[in-house]
This record gives sequence, C-alpha cells and structure tokens, in this order.
Amino acid sequence: MMKKYLGGLALFYSVVSVGQSVYAPLNDDYYHLVDRLDIKAENSGNIFTAVKPYLRADIADLADKLLADTTLHWSKVDKANFQYLQDDNWEWSDNKDSANSKHKFIWGLYKKKTDFYAVNKKNFRFQLNPVAYFTLGKDRYSNPPILPVTKTVYLNTRGVELRGDIDGKVGFYTLLTDNQAVFPQYTVNRITSSYALPGEGYYKPFKIGGYDFYSANGYVDFNITKHISTQFGQDKNFIGDGYRSLMLSDYSSNYLFWKIDTKVWKFEYVNIFAEMVADNLQDFTADANYPRKYMALHYLTYHFTKNFDVGLFESITFGNTDSIHDRGFDWYYLNPLIFYNAVENGLGAPDKDHVGFNFKWNFLHHFSLYGTALLDEFDLPQILAHTGWWGNKQAFQIGAKYIDVFGIKNLDGQLELNVVPPYTYTHFSFSRLTDYSYFANYSNFDQPLADPNGANFYEGIGILRFQPIPKLTLTGKLFVTRIGLDTAGKDYGSNVMIDYNQRVSEYGNFIGQGAKTTIVFVSGTVSLQLARNMFIDLTAVIRNQSSDYKKYNNTDDVISASFRWNIAKRLQEF
Repeated sequence: MMKKYLGGLALFYSVVSVGQSVYAPLNDDYYHLVDRLDIKAENSGNIFTAVKPYLRADIADLADKLLADTTLHWSKVDKANFQYLQDDNWEWSDNKDSANSKHKFIWGLYKKKTDFYAVNKKNFRFQLNPVAYFTLGKDRYSNPPILPVTKTVYLNTRGVELRGDIDGKVGFYTLLTDNQAVFPQYTVNRITSSYALPGEGYYKPFKIGGYDFYSANGYVDFNITKHISTQFGQDKNFIGDGYRSLMLSDYSSNYLFWKIDTKVWKFEYVNIFAEMVADNLQDFTADANYPRKYMALHYLTYHFTKNFDVGLFESITFGNTDSIHDRGFDWYYLNPLIFYNAVENGLGAPDKDHVGFNFKWNFLHHFSLYGTALLDEFDLPQILAHTGWWGNKQAFQIGAKYIDVFGIKNLDGQLELNVVPPYTYTHFSFSRLTDYSYFANYSNFDQPLADPNGANFYEGIGILRFQPIPKLTLTGKLFVTRIGLDTAGKDYGSNVMIDYNQRVSEYGNFIGQGAKTTIVFVSGTVSLQLARNMFIDLTAVIRNQSSDYKKYNNTDDVISASFRWNIAKRLQEF
C-alpha cells in the first residue's frame, strides 16, 4: 500500500521536474574528504553536512569553488583530492574535460577516467561501472576457558553500479551485488541475536558457517523547482554530523522511502516518509510476508552564520495495525509542516515520536564542534528529583574534529562521546496485540535505526586519519563502550526490540544498569588506491568484550586483506 501511495506521488512530481543530480553513495572515506573541505573553508556552499547522502552536483560545485579560491592554502594532497572529486562527479563539474582518459580502450571503454562505460548525450547520460569486493583473512577468537579458535574469514562481492539522467530532468541510480561471506565471530554473534546481517537484513546460510545475501538499492530523483528536489526508491539516509547518529543512521538495512529536500536561502528542510520491516520473524526457512512499519521524519537546518549550523529533528514510527483495526499508512503524517506529537495526540494513536536538536560549528579553519540532544520522553520534576524514573530518556552526542593536527598536513582527528539512557527508542505493546512494540520502536529489520549499540550505554570514539600522499590513506579507530546488557528474563533497557513494559524497575534506573559490559574495539587500515576507485585495504582489528556478569572475557583478533572496486568499505564496528 505504501509503495502505491508514494510511487504515485513521485510519478506526479516527475512531470514537473526540471533537472537533477544523483547522490554519492554513503562512504565514510569519501565523505570525510568533503567534510574536511567544509571545515577548512568554513563554508560548505550548498552542502548541509548534517544531511547525507550529498548530491554529486553539490560536491562538484564545492570542489570547483574551493580549487579556484586563492585565499586558502591547500596542500598538494588537498589539490589531488579536489581533482579526484571533480573527476568522480565530472558531469556536474566546471572542469569536465579533466576526467577524459588519455588512453584509448576498445569498444569505447574508459573514455572517462572514473567510468568503465559512459554515454554523454544531450538528452541521455549513462555511466556503468563493475563492482567487486574480495576479502580474505583470519579471525582468532576466544572465550575462556575455551581454547582460542582460528577460522578463515572472507567476503566475495560481485555486482554492477549504474547512474545517469534522462532529458536532463530525471536522475536514476542503482547498485546490485551478490555476496557470500564468512564473518568474524563477533559479527556472527550479532547476526545470531538479531537474525539479520548488520546493514543488510535478510540472508541465507552458505556452506559451513557462511552467509549468502543480495544487496540492492536504487532510486529515481528529480528537481520539482530550482530549490526543491525529491527522491523515491530504496536506500539509506544519515542525519547528523557525528560518526554515529542518534537521529537516523545507516546501520540498518535498505528501506523504501520518499524524500523531499528543500534548500532555500539559509535553510534546508528534509522530509522522509518510509516503509520498513517491523519484524523479520526469525524464520528464513520459508517464504514469509514480513510485517511492515512506517516512519515519517523531518529535519530543518539553518545556517545561522556561514560556519555555524543549527538543526531541529522530529520523527515518528508507527505500524500498519493497532489494537483496534488495520490502519495502513496514516495520511495525517504526510503533512510536511506539522508537529507529529500533536497529530499523534489528536488521533489517539499509540505511535513513537522523537524530537532532537543538532548543531555544528566550524572555526579557525581547523576545528569543528558538533552535538546532538535527542528527547524520547521528558519529565522535568522527575529529573530534578533524581529518581531514576525509567521514562526520562534523553540521549546526547558531543564531538570534535581537528583538521591538520598540530600543523601536519592531511592528518585529521575526531573525538566523539555518545550517551544513551536505558529504554531509549523502545515502545510498548497492547494486550490484544503483544508484538506492537516492533511496529513503533525505532528499528528496521530488527536493527536499530540510530546507534548500533541500541541503548543503555556510554560510547567513546577516537579516529585518526593520515593521507601522506594522494593514493595512500592510513586510518586508526578506537571505540570504547560501556553498556548494560539485558540478562535472561530481565529487560535492563539495551535492546530496542523489547517492550518497555517488561522493564525491571520503575525508578532507580541508570545508564549501564544490568550486565555491565565493556567493549573495546581497535582497528587500523592501510588503503592504497591502485587506480580510480580501485583500492587495496590491509586491516587489523582487535576486539575485546568483558563483563562483570558471569565474568567472561571474549576476544576477536582479525587480520585481512581486501580488494575493492567502486564500492565502500564494509564496516562492522560494534
């Protein structure tokens, strides 16, 4: 039903569209280049960095403008990155010819440096690229007193990516891959607990201990006016300036959505209406029609000054049924300029809403300070009384980025702290329909829509990136998480899928309650770009999970080598 509603609306808008760029796929390394330029210049042009993915046209425009700006002092690596961004988005760059290949290939292949095959006509543009991702490594894991076990891990991904536009009005994009993998043990443990692949969802068993899955996303988009664009398809979105997001992350699987993005004067206003999977039923042995849920979201950003942004966020999640009747998608939530909580109260609906505030401040051409405050529920008298009431759920993020650390060119650092109380993002069930919490909680395919840790944790993140030469990048990451996990039969508030009416206590709750667990995750990666968008990655991961509960201490030591072509790293950082 949702597909029919949103598809019809998208088709209507295509009639009046006037031209559109597609989006650059979410990619941590790629987006760091853009965010680095934003901090150095203290002005992101038409890019509002809290809303991702970015339009390719906006990335090209930023690179063009900054490369021509003689007042800023760019390193040789920065200039090479400018050129890389221009070439990768050549169809929107002022310097289109720089992407032309100097070599002649048969059948017209690689006329452009970045495209295996490209067609560039007046009324039709088409770019086709093969996708490959091959990883081979070893995972040594232990759970004392059991002796350490070593297993081979691998990833085998093949696929195709295509993008383009028709008549200069309708843009289109798709990425299709077929994948087989054996994952490290800590990832297997996550899959076993949620019956979902992190970031993917559905899978089938493959040989002994392996997983077989497809990954597919695609959309069409168009400009309704000069300042309003719209996108319809299946993909992911990310809202926030941090490495994690407390508002909407890209951790869960792809979902169907319709997005309206309005950029005018100093404002960007984003509306997202999405259909998701409420519960994967934990049974992949037969065909099943998974129950659906819906999300409506809007996010307003204001450029208070050229280097200071503030943002307001609101979302609501709800099911296609409640305790009284089958609802379908509630048309009231399609209103793009409404306060969802007021609508929910007016309908007497049992839906889940969140509100939030976000900010980002770039200063001194080297620093960026950012933060988020998310309100799930709020009762000021209970806070002042320090009662530990379970319903006070306010999550916070604070972070900073430092570009060219201590004057070392292209050495960039980031520190971030995330604090999420127990029972955040969860919801309740009805007596007649005991699983309604799945429909309204903040999840998709049994995976959190915000931080991968769910709730009831403190998380500290440190990241250091160094690009000494254009083709080489060194990355180190440290994640330290203190989380209170649920125990058998007791809900301490970490799992967003559990009905919060099963909570252990009305009062006296605190962050980290339950099975006090510490997770330390350290990774180091050396990435060498062999050719355009073709990489060799050497990665080492050390992960330790220890708990005061049952006194266990699990470790995973993973070392791997990867070949990537036209695809982002597959990150499993939890």
